[in-house]
Amino acid sequence: MNWLILILAGLFEVGFAFCLGKAKVSSGTEMYSWYAGFLISLTLSMLLLIKATQSLPIGTAYAVWTGIGACGTALLGILVFKEPASFMRLFFLSTLIISIVGLKFVSN
Repeated sequence: MNWLILILAGLFEVGFAFCLGKAKVSSGTEMYSWYAGFLISLTLSMLLLIKATQSLPIGTAYAVWTGIGACGTALLGILVFKEPASFMRLFFLSTLIISIVGLKFVSN
């Protein structure tokens, strides 16, 4: 259950980065809605991270949380914001994902 909470926290981290990206290209009321989404996602991400670190090692939890956020945000950048998807970028994203999975297998 703790790992599920941690994964959810990482997904909310992706959510707040996505909201920032959308707010950047929006204006008026829509922009403020994206900023509200940012604040909600940020709050939920932090609260879930706090909950996960109560039973998981802080180093592992933080590394997994930031890894999920980094990978998810980079993938959203490629898929939604049309950022480049070069071979090397995808290669290093895949090594990051493999490292996150590896941390799960070697942690208690």
